[in-house]
Amino acid sequence: MGDYLVKALGFDNKVRAYAVRTTEMVNEAVRRQKTWPTASAALGRAMTASTMMAAMLKGDNKLTVKIEGGGPIGAIIVDSNAFGETRGYVSNPNVHFDLNAQGKLDVARAVGNNGYMSVVKDLGMKEHFTGSVPIVSGELGEDFTYYFASSEQTPSSVGVGVLVNPDESILASGGFIIQMLPGADDEVINTIEKRLSQLPPISKLIEAGMPPEEMIAALLGDDNVKILEKSNVVFSCQCSKERIANALISLGKQELDDMIEQDGGAETRCHFCNEVYTFSIEDLRALQEEATQ
Repeated sequence: MGDYLVKALGFDNKVRAYAVRTTEMVNEAVRRQKTWPTASAALGRAMTASTMMAAMLKGDNKLTVKIEGGGPIGAIIVDSNAFGETRGYVSNPNVHFDLNAQGKLDVARAVGNNGYMSVVKDLGMKEHFTGSVPIVSGELGEDFTYYFASSEQTPSSVGVGVLVNPDESILASGGFIIQMLPGADDEVINTIEKRLSQLPPISKLIEAGMPPEEMIAALLGDDNVKILEKSNVVFSCQCSKERIANALISLGKQELDDMIEQDGGAETRCHFCNEVYTFSIEDLRALQEEATQ
């Protein structure tokens, strides 16, 4: 079963739901960045939630989520768009701790809870939408839940989970977002809260092979779900040698001179996919010519 996302409505259009399987997406990010298990879980949770947030966008719209909780993992940066393409990285991939008191990877300790989560949405307008909220737990599911309630005034429940294999690859990754829409009364809210309290951890559902549409049915009840759309999600990085070259050109002739004379070339690595791009002296001289045109 590949990675995909499901959008749905429930309770006569009073509830909006998203569920996603991101096992392969997160595994690709982890493989490229060689993250240690706790860092992998933090990155995977952030990528999973961001992918579902981006599914709320339209067309060419995209968003960037930045999480800086003050913990040893440093910043987590995730880019995602409405096409289901997501990439992400952590500042310090080499973070791992013993399991916490609940027997789970200690993501909160890695992320920290003394900082902020910010979301920047590029909606194709002159100004980007930016929302920022304090980190409330560092577990990330709770932090995205708080973001929706505080920054977007949308009562929500966000569940994200990642299981890591003994060989440090990803065993299971996925999540859900449930949002109350206008018209959702106390009876609907209480029904969903009861179901949430009885649901096993989301990563266990993914590990057991429960597909996203069944996850939504478990959350809302079989009779309350109307599936709207299914779409693939994937790890995707938009970096290229051409893009890096354009960035080097923008530095100007003098900076390129210094790279030629002092460094004998240039090498840069993409934070997201870990791809290395090398520019020889001849490459840089060609870029100099473009910079002076």
